[in-house]
Amino acid sequence: MLNRFIPTPSVSVFHFGPLTIHAYALCIILGAVAAIWLTDQRYREAGGSANAIGDLSVWVIPAGVIGARLYHVVTSPEYFFGKEGNLSSIFRIWEGGLGIWGAIAVGALAAYLKYDRELAFSVLADCVAPSLLIAQGIGRFGNWFNGELYGRPTDLPWALQLGDGATYHPTFLYEALCNFALAAVLIKLTGRYPKGSLFALYVFGYCFYRFFIEGLRIDEAHSMSGLRLNQWVSLVIGTAALTKFLNLRRKKDII
Repeated sequence: MLNRFIPTPSVSVFHFGPLTIHAYALCIILGAVAAIWLTDQRYREAGGSANAIGDLSVWVIPAGVIGARLYHVVTSPEYFFGKEGNLSSIFRIWEGGLGIWGAIAVGALAAYLKYDRELAFSVLADCVAPSLLIAQGIGRFGNWFNGELYGRPTDLPWALQLGDGATYHPTFLYEALCNFALAAVLIKLTGRYPKGSLFALYVFGYCFYRFFIEGLRIDEAHSMSGLRLNQWVSLVIGTAALTKFLNLRRKKDII
């Protein structure tokens, strides 16, 4: 008999001889590989050189991971500092805890500093936008293996079932599907808007659905005025991104 719900994987660590591979880390790596490949294809189509993205990724990918972890540490210091914290856990990224905003900020800074400007930086940003969504979508399945990032209880057929039999909204899956859908939209819109617009749409679109998905989650998080921290971040950054897109749109009509 088929399982009515989505089961949580019973195994999240794989052993190959002396090697130990965590599924969460593997999803992050697969997402990064997919993002590099897609960005490279789009960058070449935009007129860029063949080796530019590969060379840039050597700096951007590690910077993004570091930034993502720093964001998590800064916004959830209770897990790492003080009497109840564990400082050594900062380095255990395979256990989860990567914040996308930190990844974008630090990764973008690394790209800005290392990019040789053979094309406008805004062109590079537009090439990267759907690739980031693909990477984020793949990475979310790492949360599935870890049995984390689920929402309120539900008995819907696609609910995530934990080991104790309880079922919850699979918010990791909602976000992954939204990421893939938005990536497809951005690829379709390539070339129709002024340079830099796709990246602005990526940020706005992600903030839009992340706000609602975040509202479903029940894991511990800092909150203010009834909203979780990442909902406030989505509101602020999403508004800024939409404003940026509209300003760019006013400067040039759709082709």
